[in-house]
Amino acid sequence: MSDVIVTRLPNDVGGLSAAPIDQSDHVLAPWEKRCHALADVLDFHKLINTEEKRRGVEALGSEIVGKLSYYERWAVAFANILFQKGVLTPEDLAKRMREVERRLAAERGDSPGAGI
Repeated sequence: MSDVIVTRLPNDVGGLSAAPIDQSDHVLAPWEKRCHALADVLDFHKLINTEEKRRGVEALGSEIVGKLSYYERWAVAFANILFQKGVLTPEDLAKRMREVERRLAAERGDSPGAGI
């Protein structure tokens, strides 16, 4: 078993039993489109390249990778990489997330913090 753990990364699922792959086109949610655009911006500005993104997702481990959607994996990997590089702190990210939540709540007419 240990040889499998060492040689098989979280997204290396070739040959494993799994449900059929849904190959139909699906519409991306707005946040997924923004996440994809963020990947392009981070690469353009030489902050995170494709290889770093792949390693960042693999570093999440099989359990977390199995629980997150495709773009959720990207978002978590981006945050972790930017934390490691000192470009962003967890506090900065939390502050920004609260600002976005307040803005969205105001747009919906909710009371502040209702969605938290």
